Amino acid sequence: MISQTAGRPATLAVAAAVLAVEGVFALVLGGYVAVETLVGRPADLTSALVVAAFGVLLGLALLWVAWGVWQALRWSRGPGVVTQIFIVPVAISLIGAGQYVYGVPLIALAAVALVALLAPPSTHALMGEDGSPGPRG
Repeated sequence: MISQTAGRPATLAVAAAVLAVEGVFALVLGGYVAVETLVGRPADLTSALVVAAFGVLLGLALLWVAWGVWQALRWSRGPGVVTQIFIVPVAISLIGAGQYVYGVPLIALAAVALVALLAPPSTHALMGEDGSPGPRG
């Protein structure tokens, strides 16, 4: 049996932690691309800035979703699940390209997050016993 902390199922805590790790990683990666773009000589400045902005915005969005999962807010489950579904093909592509160092942890994180978000304790906390909105819907 998975324990609960302050009324929050451990599965939600795990999902929030994974989403936060993904968010911080995207934020750092976007910031890194921005810095490298500004101090270096990118082949295409516009594309580099768009990639940097996308990374930063994605990181901030994932941190927001992680906070929503941590707070057991109903709206947070959908974006959390969709994010993991999008991460799986990216991870598979990385593995297929021989980038195991990035692909394997990424697919592992996505699997853990999906299992945690879709686990019965998470469903109950986010949706309520009968599938109706939970107390913090």
